[in-house]
Amino acid sequence: MWLVPHGPGAPPLPRLPLAFEPFLYLRPAHLALAPQPGPGFSAYLEDPAAGLTLAQLHLNYDPATGLARSPAQAPFGAVQLAPGLGRGAVHQLLDAAEAELRRLGLRRLALRGYPFAYDPAGAATLAEALRQRGYRVALAEQNYHLDPARAYETHLHPSERRRLHKCRRAGYFIEQEPAYLLPQAYEFIRQCRQERGQALSLSLERVQALFRAFPREHFLFSVRQPSGEWVALTVAIQVNATVLYNFYPASPLRCNSLSPVVLLNEGLHAFARASGLTVLDLGTSTLDSGPNASLLRFKRHLGGVAGLRLSWEREL
Repeated sequence: MWLVPHGPGAPPLPRLPLAFEPFLYLRPAHLALAPQPGPGFSAYLEDPAAGLTLAQLHLNYDPATGLARSPAQAPFGAVQLAPGLGRGAVHQLLDAAEAELRRLGLRRLALRGYPFAYDPAGAATLAEALRQRGYRVALAEQNYHLDPARAYETHLHPSERRRLHKCRRAGYFIEQEPAYLLPQAYEFIRQCRQERGQALSLSLERVQALFRAFPREHFLFSVRQPSGEWVALTVAIQVNATVLYNFYPASPLRCNSLSPVVLLNEGLHAFARASGLTVLDLGTSTLDSGPNASLLRFKRHLGGVAGLRLSWEREL
């Protein structure tokens, strides 16, 4: 076990190589792009005999409130495990992490997990270990994903299949856009979201920094009409070797009747399939007031497979 404190900057790299591919959001280089609020520490479960790190947890905390959390600023955090690791190893990691938090005077720990579809066995192992430790589920969300191995159009709801055919008859086409169009694309997405009363979680400067730092993991996909005008756009993020995340899908209200986002997802599905990915993550559909029923229905109509995404809390 290795516990190492860090300031508001990036967590240190593990001493031993990871026995798993870290999710993009849990790489120290990614965490370094956004100043982490307050101090923190990283916990690495090591196997010295094998020369490998088997699990990791990055935490930040606020001494004033007594709250520690993972992640501080990322879509998810919590514990990532090597394949096949059991609950005993999770307990060993959390024993050390919780003891350190108590030593620092922290009173509560909040963990936001990754979607179960990313690593079903690991997510189930973590959830059961947390239940055994007395963590409560603070938030249970439905997370939908597409399986690139399944034919896209075959699994569409008839209403969405009709819209897909309308887009094709209208001459709409999919493009993978160059990164230099990011400012214009960001403004298009911002305006579309504004029409629907939604805000973007990241600034243009932050999105540009992500594209520069991780150019092989960030993509712009669009749907254009025959004139070349955009009718749908998204930022897609490759989270690891198996997962593509449809992060910022957007289309103007005037295009609702054709729903070009259906065609946009067909393009992402084809890209994921050609890239050997196994999960096209459509994300959760949670508003401050609760589940977004219309968006959940749309994801089901796309052929989305429902899964869990859990967040936990515990008093220390």
